[in-house]
Amino acid sequence: MNILHLSTEYNLGGSGRAAYRIHSSLIQRGHASRMLVSGQVQGTLDAEPIWGTLPWRAADWLARRATDALSLQYLFLPSSWRLLGHPWFLAADVVQLYNTHGGYFSHSVLGVASRRKPFVWRLSDMWPFTGHCCYSYDCDRWMAGCGSCPLLADDPALKTDRTALLWRTKRRIYARANVTLVAPSRWIAGLAKQSPLVGHWPVTVIPNGLDLRVFRPISRAAARDVLGLPQDEDLVLFSSVDTQAFRKGGTFVTEAVKALKGKTRKPFRLLVVGNRAGEWEAAVDVPVTAIDIVKDDHLLAAVYAAADVFVHPALADNLPNGVLESLACGTPVVAFDVGGVAEAVRPMETGYLTQCKDARDLAQGIACLLDDPDLRRRLGARCREVAEAEYDIGLQAQRFEDLYQSLIHAR
Repeated sequence: MNILHLSTEYNLGGSGRAAYRIHSSLIQRGHASRMLVSGQVQGTLDAEPIWGTLPWRAADWLARRATDALSLQYLFLPSSWRLLGHPWFLAADVVQLYNTHGGYFSHSVLGVASRRKPFVWRLSDMWPFTGHCCYSYDCDRWMAGCGSCPLLADDPALKTDRTALLWRTKRRIYARANVTLVAPSRWIAGLAKQSPLVGHWPVTVIPNGLDLRVFRPISRAAARDVLGLPQDEDLVLFSSVDTQAFRKGGTFVTEAVKALKGKTRKPFRLLVVGNRAGEWEAAVDVPVTAIDIVKDDHLLAAVYAAADVFVHPALADNLPNGVLESLACGTPVVAFDVGGVAEAVRPMETGYLTQCKDARDLAQGIACLLDDPDLRRRLGARCREVAEAEYDIGLQAQRFEDLYQSLIHAR
C-alpha cells in the first residue's frame, strides 16, 4: 500500500512521535509511506514540508497572520489546497491525519480531499470536535455548539471568542467529508461518538505502539552509568516536552515532592527531562538532575530504566507515549486518573492512580512505590507484560494495515 501522513512534526512531541512511529513501522513492513509536515526535514527522502516552495510558505504565513488576528483558527492555509495536486497525494491509497492544529494544514480542504482518497484521522486530542481547545477539562460546551468559552487562553489560544462560529464551520466542513477516525484510547473514542460534529464518522480504537526492542528493561545501574546519575538514591522521573506547561501538571509534582521531603524510606532525587528542565532546581528543595529534551529513543529508554518511579500528573491526556514508554522499560507510573491514562496505568498492577489535582494523593502514590522495592519489582514486571501484550509497534502496524485494506476495498 501507499500511505501519506500529514503531521505537525516529523518526530517530535506526542503526536509527531506517534506519527513517525506508525510511518516507519509501515515502511519496515514493505509499504510505501511518506510524511508531509510543518517544517524542514533533514536526512530523509520520505518526508518534506507540506508548503513546498517558499512562495507557498509566505502565503501560509500571511494567511496565519490574518486568521490569528481574527481568531479564525486555521480556516485558510493556501498550501493545504496545494495538497490536492501533490504527487504524494495523487499516489496515495490512504491519507492519514494527526494533530491538525499546528498552523500547517487547514481542515477546510477535507470535504474535497476526502472524496478523492480514503482519509483516516488519528485523534491526538479533542481539537477536531471542539470550538478551539485541545482538551475541554470539565467543560462540555463542545457537545452543544461551544461559545462563551472559559478556555480561550488554552493552547491553541484565541484572542476573541469565535468558538461558536468555528464549531459551526467544522460542522459544515465535516458534513461534506468522508473520514474514518482512529482513537488511541477508548476514552477519546467515547467522546468522539458523543460529538455532534464527528459522531457520524466510524471510529476504531488502535492504541499507540512502541518498538519494544528499544524500550525495554535494562539494568538500572547501567542506565544510571550512561546518564551519570547516582547509584545510591531513589530516582523520581518527571518528563514532558515542556516541563512547565500547565496541562502537564508540574505544579503538583512540586507540591508532592515538597510534602515528601524527609518522609520516604531513603532520600530521593528528582530527574526532570524536557524543555525548561533547568528551572526545576530552584523550584523544589530536593536534589534535582535536569536533562534537556531527549530525541534519541535509545537514550530515552535509558532515562526510564534509570528511574524508580515515573510521575505523570497531566490534568488532561489521551494515551500518553511517556506512560507507555515507562511501562515498556519496566518502570511503574504514578499518574492522575484523567482521560485514557487509566487504560495503561492500572492500580497496583502497572502503577498507582491518584485523584486529579490532588498533590497529597500524588505524594502518597510516590511514597508507596519508593518505600516498597518488592512492590516496585512486581509492578515493573507486570508493566513489561502489559506493554508486550498491548503496545507493540508490530501489533499497531497490523491494525492500521487491516483498517487501510478495509477502506481501500470499500472504495
